Amino acid sequence: MQPTREYIAPITTVVASVKTDPGCVRETNEDNGRHVSQFSPEKSRHRGTLTIVADGMGGHSSGEIASEMAVELISQHFYDDKAGSITDALRGAIQAANSQIFHSSTLDLKYLGMGTTVVALVIHEGLGYAAHVGDSRLYRLRGGNMERLTVDHSQVMEMVKMGIISFDEAQHHEDKNIILRAVGTQPKVDVEVSDPFRVDVDDQYMLCSDGLCDMADDDEIRAIWVKAQDIHAASEALISLAKERGGRDNITVGIVQVSATDAAQPLRKVPITREIGVLK
Repeated sequence: MQPTREYIAPITTVVASVKTDPGCVRETNEDNGRHVSQFSPEKSRHRGTLTIVADGMGGHSSGEIASEMAVELISQHFYDDKAGSITDALRGAIQAANSQIFHSSTLDLKYLGMGTTVVALVIHEGLGYAAHVGDSRLYRLRGGNMERLTVDHSQVMEMVKMGIISFDEAQHHEDKNIILRAVGTQPKVDVEVSDPFRVDVDDQYMLCSDGLCDMADDDEIRAIWVKAQDIHAASEALISLAKERGGRDNITVGIVQVSATDAAQPLRKVPITREIGVLK
C-alpha cells in the first residue's frame, strides 16, 4: 500500500472562468459548463469548489438536454452527499446523473440515445479530485508547464495503449472522435476518478470539450494560455483560436485558478497519497 504523507497546504482562493460558444458550424450549443463555488455556505465548506464541462450528443437537441442535466444533477448530488468521501461523492454524483439521463432518454423517442461527456474537478483544502467520462479533458498549468491530467475514453487512445498507433498518430486519426464511454447512454457508467493530488498556489486547471482540442494541439493551447493576462482572457483567446480554425464543433473552456488568500494566515497539514498520473 502506498504510504500516506503530509504537506503544508496554504489557505487558498479558487476562482474560475467558464465560457462556451456554439462554434462556426453548429446551429445549437450542446456543450455546458459550470463552476460551483458556494452551492450553499454550509455544504461547500465541507466539499470545496466544483467545476464541470459536459459535451452533449444526440439528435433533436437532445445532446443539449443531456449536458444541461449532467451539470445540474452532478452539482446537486455531489453537495447533497454529506457522508461519503469526496472521491466517492464525485463518482456517485456522476453515476446518479447517468441513471437519470438514461431514464429520461427512455421516456421519449426523440431523446433516445442522448448522452454527454463529463469532466469534473473538485478543489478542497489543498487537494484536487478529477473525474471524467469520454473525451472532454483536464489540463494543469504549473510554473509555465502544461500537463494533461486525463486520458480520453476513445477508440484511438485504446489503440495507443495497445501499441497499434502512436500518440502523435492518434492526434490526427480519422476515428479520434469515437468515444467508448458517455454519461446517459447506458444504465450504468464506469467513471474514472483520480487519486487526490496536490494543488499549489498559482496553479491553473483547464477543463475543455473536444471543440477546442480538435482545433489546436497541446503546444498551441499552452502558448495561448501562458500568454494571456488572466483566466478570462485565456478562455476567450482559446475559443477564438478554435473558431479561427473553423470551429466545427461547440467549444467550452473552463479555467480554474488557485491563489493565496492571505500569506499571514496559518498553513494546514493535509494528507495526500500520490500525484495523479499524467499522460506524457
